[in-house]
This record gives sequence, C-alpha cells and structure tokens, in this order.
Amino acid sequence: MATDLGELLVPYMPTIKVPRTGDRVFKSECAFSYDSPESEGGLYVCMNSFLGFGREHVERHYRKTGQSVFMHLKRHVKEKATGAAGGAIPRRRNGKVFLDLELNRDFNGDDYEYEDEAKLVIFPDHFEIPLPNIEELPALVTIACDAVLNAPSPYKKQESDSWEEEIQVSKHARSLRQQENGVRILPSGWKCAKCEMRENLWLNLTDGSVLCGKWFFDGSGGNGHALEHYKETNFPLAVKLDTITPDGADVYSFDEEEAVLDPHISEHLLHFGIDMLQMQRTENGHHTDNHVQPRVSDWEVIQESGLKLKPVYGSGYTGIKNLGNSCYLSTTMQVLFSIPEFQRAYVGNLQRIFDYSPLDPTQDFNTQMAKLGHGLLSGQYSKPPMKSELIEQQLQRGISPKMFKALVSKGHPEFSSNRQQDAHEFLLHLINQVERNSSGSENPSDVFRFLVEERVQCCQTQKVRYTQRVDHLMQLPVPLEAASNREELIAHESKRKEAEENMRPPPEPVRARIPFSACLQAFTEPENVPDFWSSALQAKSAGVKTSRFASFPEYMVVQIKKFTFGVDWVPKKLDVSIDVPDFLDLNRLRATGLQSGEEELPDLTPPIVIPEDTRGNTTNNSLESPEIDESSVMQLAEMGFPLEACRKAVYYTGNMGAEMAFNWIIAHMEEPDFAEPLAVPTYMEADLSSPSLPTTSALDNEPPEESISILTSMGFPRHHTIQALKATNNNLERALDWIFTHPDCEDESEAMSDTADTEPNNNSFSNANAHSDSSLSPDQDLSSPHVRDGPGRYELFAFISHMGASTMSGHYACHIKKEGRWLIYNDHKVCLSERPPKDLGYMYFYRRLSSC
Repeated sequence: MATDLGELLVPYMPTIKVPRTGDRVFKSECAFSYDSPESEGGLYVCMNSFLGFGREHVERHYRKTGQSVFMHLKRHVKEKATGAAGGAIPRRRNGKVFLDLELNRDFNGDDYEYEDEAKLVIFPDHFEIPLPNIEELPALVTIACDAVLNAPSPYKKQESDSWEEEIQVSKHARSLRQQENGVRILPSGWKCAKCEMRENLWLNLTDGSVLCGKWFFDGSGGNGHALEHYKETNFPLAVKLDTITPDGADVYSFDEEEAVLDPHISEHLLHFGIDMLQMQRTENGHHTDNHVQPRVSDWEVIQESGLKLKPVYGSGYTGIKNLGNSCYLSTTMQVLFSIPEFQRAYVGNLQRIFDYSPLDPTQDFNTQMAKLGHGLLSGQYSKPPMKSELIEQQLQRGISPKMFKALVSKGHPEFSSNRQQDAHEFLLHLINQVERNSSGSENPSDVFRFLVEERVQCCQTQKVRYTQRVDHLMQLPVPLEAASNREELIAHESKRKEAEENMRPPPEPVRARIPFSACLQAFTEPENVPDFWSSALQAKSAGVKTSRFASFPEYMVVQIKKFTFGVDWVPKKLDVSIDVPDFLDLNRLRATGLQSGEEELPDLTPPIVIPEDTRGNTTNNSLESPEIDESSVMQLAEMGFPLEACRKAVYYTGNMGAEMAFNWIIAHMEEPDFAEPLAVPTYMEADLSSPSLPTTSALDNEPPEESISILTSMGFPRHHTIQALKATNNNLERALDWIFTHPDCEDESEAMSDTADTEPNNNSFSNANAHSDSSLSPDQDLSSPHVRDGPGRYELFAFISHMGASTMSGHYACHIKKEGRWLIYNDHKVCLSERPPKDLGYMYFYRRLSSC
C-alpha cells in the first residue's frame, strides 16, 4: 500500500510545499465563504498556496490553478456518553482535537466533545488518504502535512504587529512597603495636594499622596507634582485614580519609567481604604471624570437591556462576531449591506467577482466585500434552531470578520490595531477603499457623494467667492446652549461643584436634551474664516463662510458631533439626547450660487509670504529656523521618542498636531536617519527685489516648495504632490486627502484652477474630508455619474449608536429598519427592536423618499 500511495503522489510531489516561517496557512476559514472545519463539508487547504476553501469553492481553485492536492479538515461535535445517573461520563481532553480552532461555545463543554479529522484529497477524482499515515506517505508529504496542521493562525502576526506594547509586572510590586500613616482616600472630590488640578490625578501607593501627572504614558497633562514627589521620596508606584475598576487599574512606575502591572494592586489599594471589588466600572476605562458614579447608562438603553428581544434568522439577519473592539467595523458593514447599491455591486456580482479574483483572494478587496455581503445576506449562517439538531437552544453564532478586517485595515496604524475606533472614521476609510477598487465597475459609494457649495464673503468689501467640493456625510454640531432642560443642567452643575468642594459624592448626572432643529440651525450659521486673505484688498481681512448643498445624495449620512477633546487630549462624548426625526427635509439648504447684486472677489492668488529672517538675504534659499509647534514636540518627546525625531515629525506633518505627528513617527521610526537632526528642505524663491509679485507669474502656478517637500517626505511622488496641492489651494491636509483619493491620477496638461481665498475645511461636513475631490467651479456640470442629485427629502432607515465616554473605548450597536420593523444588530445577535433609541444615536442613515 505504501508503494501504491507513493506512486500515486509522484506526479503531484512538485506541487506539494512545506509552509515556511512567514507563510500564512488558512486552515480555519474559506477564502470565499465563512465555511470552516466545523461546517458540514469541512474545509480544504491547498497544499501549495495554503489557502482554505469550502466544499463549493474548492473546485474553482482546482480549475483555475491546476493544484490537485488538498488537506481536508473536519471537526465533529459529538454528545458525550451518559452514565447510569444520567450525567456525562468525565473524560480527559480528547487527544483527537488537534486543530487550532476556537471551541464552539454553542455546545456545552460538559456534555459534548470534539473530534478532528484530517485527510489528503486528490482532485479531480477525490481520492482520499487518511492522516496521519507516516508509514505509507513519502517523507516530504508527511512533513508538509504536519507543518500545515501545526501552523499558527495567519492573524496572530497581525495582532502582535499592532502598536501595543506588552505591559510587564513591576519589579516593585511584590516588595512595595506602604506607610502606616492613616491615609484614607475618599470615593470622590479628589484634587492635587500641591495645586488645584482635578484631572489626571495619581495616587502614590507608598504614602497615599494624591498628585497630578505630567505627560505620562497615556499622554495626560498636569503640573508634574507626582513626578516631583517621586524625586523627593523615591516612592516608585502610582495608580491613576479614575481608572480603578474591579478588573484592575492603570499603574505607572517612576523608577522603571513605564506603565506596569501590579498583581497586588487590590491589596495596595485596600491599604488606603479603596475596595476594588466595590468600584463600579466607568463608561470609559481611563479617561473619565475623577469620580465613579453608578447610573442607568446609555449601555442599557441602546442595547435594550431588560427587554425580552426576539431573535430573528434568515437572509439579512446574520450577526458579526466581535473580535475584540471590532464592533465599529461590524455596525458599519451591517448598515452598508442593507443598501441595495452595495448588495447589487458585490453580492449581485458574486460569481463574476469570484471567477476573476486573483490567485490570492484573501488580499482582494472586492472578493472579501462580496464574501462578507454574501455571508450577511444569504441566510446560510443564520438558521433558526431545529428540535432535530444537536442542541435545541442553539445561540446565534454570526460570522467572523477576521479575514476582512485584516485586509481592509492593512497598513492603517489605528484600524490594524486591536483598539476601539471611531465608526465615522472607519466609514470614510471604507468609502475610500470602495472608490479605489471600483475602477471600471459600479461604485456603490456614489450613493453618498454630494457637492458642497461654500460661499466666502469679505466683510470689508462685501465681495464673495463661490466654490464647490465633494463630500460624503453631513456633520451636525451640538449647541448645548439650546438645551430644552437648560435650567436643570445649570442646577446640576451648581450641585456638582458644591459636592466637589465639600468632598461629597456628586449628584446623579443629567442628560442634556437638544432639539434637532437647533442642531440644524447651528449647521447653517456663518462661521469666521481665520487668517482670511481678501483678493479684493490684497491683504488679510475678516471673512465669513457659509455652506450649502449644491446637490443631494441618494443616501444622506448625518453624524452628530458628540465628541470633543478633554484636557488630556482624549476624545470625550457629550451626554446628550437629540430628537432626531424619522423624516428629514433639507431642501431649504439647497445652494443658490451667485445672486443678483453680489460681486465676486477677484481671481487672484495670495502672495508668497517670505519669513522675516530671509528677506535681507536673497542668497539663502533655506529656512534656517522653521516654524515648529514646540508643544507638540514636547508631547511626543515625553512619550520617549528622540527629540530630533519629534521635531521632524511635527515639521513634516505641517504643524497639524501631535496625533498626526505621532502617526508619522510610527511610519518612519525604522528609517536609519530617524533620530538625525532636522534638515530643512531648500527651495528657490522669487526675486525678492521686486516689491510685489505679479499675480500672473509662473510662481503663482506652482505650490510652495516647502509644502511639496513635506508631502514628498511622506513617500509620495513629486508630480503627484504638486497636482494635489494645486487642486486644494495648497492646503496640506486637503492635499494629503486628495492624494489618497487619487492614487492612480496622472499629470494632466491643465491644472485645476486655484481658489484665491484661503480658508480651512468646513467642519460642518466630514471632518477628515478624506474623500473630497478638488474644489470645483460653481458652474460645473452636475450631471456627472458620480453625483446623483435629487430632492432633499429623506426617511431614516438606520442608525449607529455608541456606548461609552470616548471613541477610544466603549461599544457600538446599530438599528436598521427592514420590512417596516426595526431590528437591533449587537455583534452576533440580531433581534427585533422593542424601543429603538433614536435619540442616542451617533450616525444616522437616511434614504431619499421616492415619492418626492
């Protein structure tokens, strides 16, 4: 038999590979579906590419590649034998479980056991060879089979590569000596013992001193009294007061200069009267106010806790498993695949996409979108339990988005991590991905695209300029001053301050109730344009800007701007309730263009501003002292990065803040000159002897060389950066977004006209504006297929809600209206909604009314 098997495998030996270090072996999930070894047909792993395929997709791979040898993996779930007393007979762990798979929690481990089966299958005849079969198989085949079975998950490397340092146990934790000084810490009313700081407070675990921090590992700010105290006393460990929960707390070691773990933190806190087990978990792990206040939170309201929600099954009712802080992705994808255009583009073209997928479909965006859409809409992974099944009360399992998340977040410093993210930012990121991968085919994200008309007026001359740009969502500000319960909020704030001064527990929080009409009114208000340069005056002047809709999209996404920044630079959420309507009429916000009697600002570009220290030296072509935001530099330096690297990061990101500079550092920290001193790029200036530069000179047509250098330093081609800057009026942030949305754009003979007046992005629309095209002239043809204009009347069909106090933590759930009824999608669970909390949503999705 051994000879027979050896002879049988001889023709296929050149195609059988042994996975090497770094090879990804997909033995838990099909590349085209969510079939796994637990599925009825098991999973087939190609012994050449190590891709996994379900039973209905393995033949396609064989026909496309000619690869014939597959390892078939199947996991069987069996009910344990019962003893005389009716209970399951205790057994040791089954030695036949050898696949590196998560156990199915739907099956009670006390009553059921697993058995894994592996065999080689040779196509097209489906000849099967059971494994293990060491004596009969050639040595190379045996080694390859063992390597495949023992290969780690292809996602483990990605998880370890995410920028999260593993926190170590402090060397002081076991031997820490605490003073018997009678100090007891109250549950609220904390403030620094040396100043008036009431945030970013740290409890020294040796003597119980409560002191403020200064740019510690989490980026929080203060006056540095906790560090000064350590230098005076050498007491090494401190805990951040507002992070204490029954699960632990944030501990910092001054001696080790890093965040650490304290296995004895419960005992150390109890020494000062703090019982961890009695502490209520705060909504946001370590960025809330300095008190722990139990309350009926938005967690219970949004998830409809306490109600007996009825599970639903079938097409369109499939949940998505939470991979750990991946709910921002799950909720966004659930909403997108409830839109017919996305269903048609990916699920409607499923076979064509699969047939023309590349040899590695796990790295193809359209394939993975089609796979996810089919998984959510087919009903194949959302079947109601049957009495004849192994378990009568089978729970909803949902599908795991590991492969999709690994692809769509690849190369992104935030989405590729395991941290919680902003669903709004992910939506814009995904729209960008859809646009990039829709060349030559239908772009379903066009349903969100609309034109914004921006009207800028010089307050001194009253002259105006109209420009247009593309956007994908509408951001509504939250005017707290318009709260309908304003008196109640004022009274609560007074009680809170009184309780804080008297070191009493704070009063029950009060949620502000904001009329939606007030949010819409705030959206329409004119805003001041800082550093406005008037082409009529050819000087800086006061300017105001208003924004209106030059077109209305098929689907309007409305984001409530609930998040703001606290003193610790962490986004915090406004606790508000807004009466968002089911029907929305925006027609009154339709743009009108240039009106009779209005006079346009001259089409002139601002002059080049020459630094004072270079005006007297025409031979000096470099900026010796570049303008750098030193506060951002110090924030990064306090995190442990080299000072010169921090200066370069802030400079090359155009002083756009510590967060963007931090991303630059992460992207460039492996470069050999990472910590070298900043070398300012040189550029040729115009003839400085001329009192003013002609507006028609060639210099007007070229962006500043410094701006070009900033973008080229990020790795973008010079011609691409010039085109981007020209298209965005030399605005660095918008130019960076333009580059990402035009990756394949070639140099054109005609550059897009510059806008003469300088103003920042309109924060009333998408903040990142990550998908905005260049400014458009007001008379541009709006019949472009990329803009689907129509009436501005809409009906609400979905909304995404966030629970927690920050985008950096918490949880997302979404509600979608299907077939006239609201449903809640909460990770893998899909149920009929009893009380959809429309007033607590974060992003709202409206579809255009067809009856308009």
